[in-house]
Amino acid sequence: MTLSPVPATGVRRLTSTLYGYAFLEDFVLLYPVYALLFSDTGLSVRQISSLFVLWSVTGVALEVPSGAWADASSRRLLLCLGPLLTAAAFALWTLLPSYGAFALGFVLWGAGGALVSGAREALVYDELERLGAAGRYAHVMGRARAAGLVATMAAMALAGPVLARGGHIAVGAASVLVCLLGAATATRFPEHRTPAAGHDGWTATLKTGLAVARADRSVRGALLLVPAVTAVWGALDEYTPLLVRDTGVSDALVPYLLLLIWAGATAGGLLAGAGERLGPRGLAALLAGAAVALALGAGAGTPAGIALVAVAFGGFQAATVLADVRLQRRIDDPGRATLTSVAGLGTDLATIAVYGGYAVLGTAAGHGTAFAWCAVPYLVTALLLVAGPAPARAEAAKE
Repeated sequence: MTLSPVPATGVRRLTSTLYGYAFLEDFVLLYPVYALLFSDTGLSVRQISSLFVLWSVTGVALEVPSGAWADASSRRLLLCLGPLLTAAAFALWTLLPSYGAFALGFVLWGAGGALVSGAREALVYDELERLGAAGRYAHVMGRARAAGLVATMAAMALAGPVLARGGHIAVGAASVLVCLLGAATATRFPEHRTPAAGHDGWTATLKTGLAVARADRSVRGALLLVPAVTAVWGALDEYTPLLVRDTGVSDALVPYLLLLIWAGATAGGLLAGAGERLGPRGLAALLAGAAVALALGAGAGTPAGIALVAVAFGGFQAATVLADVRLQRRIDDPGRATLTSVAGLGTDLATIAVYGGYAVLGTAAGHGTAFAWCAVPYLVTALLLVAGPAPARAEAAKE
């Protein structure tokens, strides 16, 4: 179906704003070096993991309330506030590098991420649906994730030279500026909806959304699939600089090998739209293949093995988009951000478990072995998709 000029213009405005926002959200020069900053400040693997746990705990506390708030008020407003909190976190890290400052910064960053999580997906899906283009959601979100990963790669390429010339002050200042630009970009998002009114609007929305999840088995299944696909590789993201460093390369080369990993993830995002045709067995095969690539690549302990890690991250990225598509198609507008945030809450809880397990494995056996063991949950998820109840498989195959 061909969109009329007005809807086509609306889609272009929405997608261009989304892609710009996604790019700025990840064009942060601190990303490829902050794990090294923590390590060089004297933090142990356990301390670094504790920071990541604190980050996730903040998300757990705020994820669902922020999603209900997005359904009960302006989703665009939350997309503006999120980057502002992140900017404050990066400013704190830059000016006062210490465990306490890192911890407070992660609380601010976690709060900012919670405000954005759920609100962005809900706003985009509802606006596309209003324009008669909901069928393009996977394509649009795949490209948005790819835009974010291109930004990550650009930040990796620039981080080394900027760090060499201006130190952590220059890297931190650039990161703060990008977050402020992201907040400004969010003001361009279109939003055509009437949120719940009254002082109890967000609490009523929360109760309604949770009631839907309890009553609808297909919604529950979609909610569980999101953290099953997203949590492990999302947590491993934070340790990739340390994995690369353990291959024996110098710190100056770490950002460039990380580019390879994120090139793979970018390709996965761009291919996610085509992956909509995959049934449960196809998705299971995608996850299993990515898991094997992760185990072999990380276990090799060489720079060449990073190429297989890149392949794995590409598969996980595509599967993440497909899990989100499955969820969005099962929920309605009034509780969309709330239930998306419930899925985010599940992801946060699972991520905390991954950080805890990684702290033990990484300390005892090294980063390569820890990454390899983290492939196991994906093999389990793949088996469950294949061996799931017949009605659920049939329903998924229709998507």
